[in-house]
Amino acid sequence: IVCVCVWRMASSSASSSAPPPSLVRYDPPVLVSEAQKKKAPIRKGAKSGSLPPVEGKGGVAQTEDILNAILPPREWEEAGQKWMQSVSSTPATRLDVINLREYLDQQLMRRNARETGICPIREELYGQCFDELIRQVTINCAERGFLLLRVRDEMRMTIDAYRTLYESAVAFGM
Repeated sequence: IVCVCVWRMASSSASSSAPPPSLVRYDPPVLVSEAQKKKAPIRKGAKSGSLPPVEGKGGVAQTEDILNAILPPREWEEAGQKWMQSVSSTPATRLDVINLREYLDQQLMRRNARETGICPIREELYGQCFDELIRQVTINCAERGFLLLRVRDEMRMTIDAYRTLYESAVAFGM
């Protein structure tokens, strides 16, 4: 059986058109009505941006909650209708990982990413690839996924600190 995959960009902000393609795998988009949104149960004690506990019953619902906390569903409007797309909770196969690598290479070439030096395109694509790997690992082992999430966040903070330091040095030198 061959699995046809949809790779989309991780973004939680609502926009006026369909989200651009990306390396993170999402489920097919679902039409959301305001009535459904109001009827959605609100969990008591759940803070926005907080991750659900890893302990407890292992199951698809818990995996989806964890994935949605790590990589939030994205929403957008198209033709006056509101759409939502959640991160896929389907485990990745070896073929999926090979396809991810090939798609990453294709996107790097198609978008003319520089091979060396500072390149925002390369940074964005490798970030999406890392998010997809976090998604894949989290499905198999939530604790390992949380650890990778910490590593990703620490790397981003370090890079941002270096970027700020560089910009300050350039501003001081001018």
